[in-house]
Amino acid sequence: MNRLRPEIFARHASHLGEGPCWHARRQSLWWVDITGCRIMEAKGAGGPVRELPLPQMPGAIVVTRRGDFLGALREGFFRIDPDSGGLVPVASAPGHDPREFRFNDGKVDPQGRFWAGTLALDFRPQQSLLYRLDAAGAVTLVRRGISISNGLAWTPEGRTLYYVDSPTRVVQRFDFDPVAGTVGEPEVAFALGDGEGFPDGCSMDAEGCLWLAHWGAAKLTRWDPRAGRCLLTVPLPVRNVTSCAFGGPKLDRLFITTAKDDENPAPEPEAGFVFCVDPGVTGVAVPEYAG
Repeated sequence: MNRLRPEIFARHASHLGEGPCWHARRQSLWWVDITGCRIMEAKGAGGPVRELPLPQMPGAIVVTRRGDFLGALREGFFRIDPDSGGLVPVASAPGHDPREFRFNDGKVDPQGRFWAGTLALDFRPQQSLLYRLDAAGAVTLVRRGISISNGLAWTPEGRTLYYVDSPTRVVQRFDFDPVAGTVGEPEVAFALGDGEGFPDGCSMDAEGCLWLAHWGAAKLTRWDPRAGRCLLTVPLPVRNVTSCAFGGPKLDRLFITTAKDDENPAPEPEAGFVFCVDPGVTGVAVPEYAG
């Protein structure tokens, strides 16, 4: 048996499945359906999937130290009750216009601050923003000139941030100041070539390697981002692979979200399902939001 052969974890189709995250206290996987305006929870492969509808599009959710969720939703940052789906506003984002933009991917840094970026609803380039929300609820604009803000991942020692602006087909590397929560100037960690699709969500493993979802290329890859070298490829039966996250009691399972492809005439009966693989390595535990 090929341990890297993906298995279906949740046979529950999202239109735009994204942002998987593992809730350690509930021992369950959560993910969002952005355009479906809902979040999902599943506790085991093939088991029931619980849906929580939301009144606006969720870009990303992260677990908090209180045990609930913090969400980057279309209109800003909200607490989300994991049982009822009830929303409590936390903060708006300076310069963010929800009539023209929505939040996309997000992740918590090693100190418990939530980072999330935006994209334009009409996909116009270099107009989106990346924000940082601290534990006290203050929002800081970190970077401008982004087209589609996507995956973020910190190295195990917390001194380097890898970041994806999808249309550039580049994964950027930033020196990261863990105390100030600031980044240095971007460097190119690696770039995708023609036929490789677009980089989307990502996750860091305990060996400092980056797992990357390829939108439009039906695969997940593992990279040595310091050397810019692809180490292995995991093919998937769905063209639009959106993100990945480590989970399970030992963080030794890798969960992979996907999306439907409205432009692909070929049938994809498993599009929007969540898959999982045995990656042969454990993940880096994603910190909980400190607020």
